[in-house]
Amino acid sequence: MTVNVTENKHVINITETHPSVISVQTQGIQGASFSSTNVSMDDSQKVDGSVAYFDAVAGIWKANSTRTVLNLVDGANF
Repeated sequence: MTVNVTENKHVINITETHPSVISVQTQGIQGASFSSTNVSMDDSQKVDGSVAYFDAVAGIWKANSTRTVLNLVDGANF
């Protein structure tokens, strides 16, 4: 028997005539965290070719049009 719950509920009642094992799973964090130090990433301004970089003033990782594969060249200030 499979029971699918498609809405958030606090109580689920299951009545059966035969004893069985019921497993309940909840969605949680999927996979490893982005950062081991819990620093976040702002990629809301990303463009094609964005390169991730750490902005020390903001204290977060960023991916935007400031650093792209096209503007990272020999002698660039980055």
